[in-house]
Amino acid sequence: MKIMARSKGQVPSKPLTEVELELMNILWRLGGGTVNDVLGGLPPERPLAYTSVSTILRILEQKGVLATEKVGRGHRYAPRVTKRDYEAFALSHLLGKVFDGQPVELVRRLVDSGGLSAKDVAALKRLLEDRTRGPA
Repeated sequence: MKIMARSKGQVPSKPLTEVELELMNILWRLGGGTVNDVLGGLPPERPLAYTSVSTILRILEQKGVLATEKVGRGHRYAPRVTKRDYEAFALSHLLGKVFDGQPVELVRRLVDSGGLSAKDVAALKRLLEDRTRGPA
């Protein structure tokens, strides 16, 4: 089956909307799927219509983050952008737009928010120590 896509997968020029990201997270978790697969991945309290999901997936294809292949009368969608690449893009966007390009301010807000457990803080300390120590 031939994958039909307009361009090579790349991060979008601006962050995905909340619902686009919700559907992409399902596709990243599944590795790809049909509209019905995506619908099945939604939590029960988040009922979306088949046509709504189909429309959003087509928009994501137009943005270049999904590839599609014809399967019978329907389509199968597959991520063209890795979750890791999108995370890096979204974090860079957030850093630039919200934190004025200051990574320390972003980390400060994360720490000050109280959302980190003692285990998280210890893991961050180890990560920073490893990064500043450099190659052995």
